[in-house]
Amino acid sequence: MEELVVNIDGKEYRVKIEEAEDGKLKVFCDGDVYTVETRESITESIAEEVKKKESAEGGNIIIAPLPGTVVSINVKKGDKVNNGDTLIKLIAMKMENEIVAPKDGRVKDIKVDKNDNVDKGDVLVILE
Repeated sequence: MEELVVNIDGKEYRVKIEEAEDGKLKVFCDGDVYTVETRESITESIAEEVKKKESAEGGNIIIAPLPGTVVSINVKKGDKVNNGDTLIKLIAMKMENEIVAPKDGRVKDIKVDKNDNVDKGDVLVILE
């Protein structure tokens, strides 16, 4: 268990932090225990929900596999796409990543714009 000194509004608190099994943190402060969601645990839970929805919809939801910046959108709403066609390009860690169609279909909606920053699990494109 990690112990920290935290300054909140000019008052110092000694806190202990413990990682819980679900990716959340338990923070012990002055005899109280708080459960805190981290950005990572929130992102993971969103990604899990998207994956459930994606499998229920037959893989029609295309999500960001990693955090990055949208540098190009190669399709528009209504376009017919084939399996393997590049839909979006993301820059992550100075590398360009192509997000491709997992199957043939038609672009139902595009949920991002060029230059948007996306997190892992964010919805990029919906196919029909």
